[in-house]
Amino acid sequence: MTDEIMMSLRTLLEKSSDADLLREMVGFAAQRLMELEVESLTGAAHGERSPDRINHRNGYRDRIWETRAGAVELRIPKLRKSSYFPVFLEPRRLAEKALAAVVQEAYVHGVSTRSVDDLVKAMGMTGISKSQVSRLCSEIDDKIAAFLNRPLEGDWPYLWLDATYVKVRASGRIVSVAVIVAVAVNNDGRREVLGMAIGPSEAETFWIEFLRSLARRGLRGIKLVISDAHEGLKAAVAKVLHASWQRCRVHFMRNVLAHAGKQGRRVVAAFIATAFAQEDAEMARSQWRQVADQLRPKVAKLAMLMDQAEADVLAFMSFPKDHRPKIHSTNPLERLNGEIKRRTDVVGIFPNEDAITRLVGAILLEQNDEWAVQRARYMTLETMAPLSEDPIFKLPAVAA
Repeated sequence: MTDEIMMSLRTLLEKSSDADLLREMVGFAAQRLMELEVESLTGAAHGERSPDRINHRNGYRDRIWETRAGAVELRIPKLRKSSYFPVFLEPRRLAEKALAAVVQEAYVHGVSTRSVDDLVKAMGMTGISKSQVSRLCSEIDDKIAAFLNRPLEGDWPYLWLDATYVKVRASGRIVSVAVIVAVAVNNDGRREVLGMAIGPSEAETFWIEFLRSLARRGLRGIKLVISDAHEGLKAAVAKVLHASWQRCRVHFMRNVLAHAGKQGRRVVAAFIATAFAQEDAEMARSQWRQVADQLRPKVAKLAMLMDQAEADVLAFMSFPKDHRPKIHSTNPLERLNGEIKRRTDVVGIFPNEDAITRLVGAILLEQNDEWAVQRARYMTLETMAPLSEDPIFKLPAVAA
């Protein structure tokens, strides 16, 4: 043990009370472990010049670690290339518990298939009792319910909505159900998962009830809703939120290019992209119409689709330029849906809807926690300021 470490331990012993000593020691050990791990990843000690260095540090991010000794404040090192996260923090712990609970529940209820049996054995879950499953599910469900039903405070200018489908057993049949997710950005530029719901389909009534449930929890200040062109969703947004609607640009391009033919897709995509590259909404609309008119003689169906979609696809152009790359499509939410799909595919068929809520809710809670500890905001305060309905007051200049 080096003299430096011995001095640090001696300082802890001298300054800490008996009640705080264990927590301080845990924090010290964890911090030292992270520093050693990062040294091996960079190829050099902190501040050391070395020809063997393969990476560089890039500051720290703060994280509270809940331990049996109490809450420990950690400073997790960041790297310029790739990322670092200490293994002992177990970033996917809750979702893994939820996955285990879902598999256990299927196993106990006698609906397991050979693949589920293999998964049970692989996870070491043998001799499972209904009481054990009940306790595990209760522990997870309480956390998920608190997260999904929490009050929503402040304004939320941007709201992304999307759905993915999973299979579940219902009344002796295997059916496909829609899992809808809402993600939004608040006036501080922070991104959060607002909620989720499960329904038989993406019918208008289902979307209306979901949006009303968000409103009851405090959702307000919506300026723009970003989603695909599902008619039920579009109608629900108009009835409940009374906000502008942005049709996902990526989805639209897929639809419209289907009419361009294989040979013409690249040219048509480049033409339409010129409208998105304009400086403001008026210039974008003008360019959009010019492109549609140029395409009309050869691809009338495509031009007609452009005419119908103009207002919806170009809605994002009326918002701050810095926000446009993030609000023109549902891509930010689809990445989250991709993670949901990847993890729900492990289960295959859920025993009931509670099991879906348990696993998907855990994934959403973990993602929300990761966004919360990120130092960088999804959108900066300076660019969010124009969207605020509250006037910005400035102190008068002091007279000379």
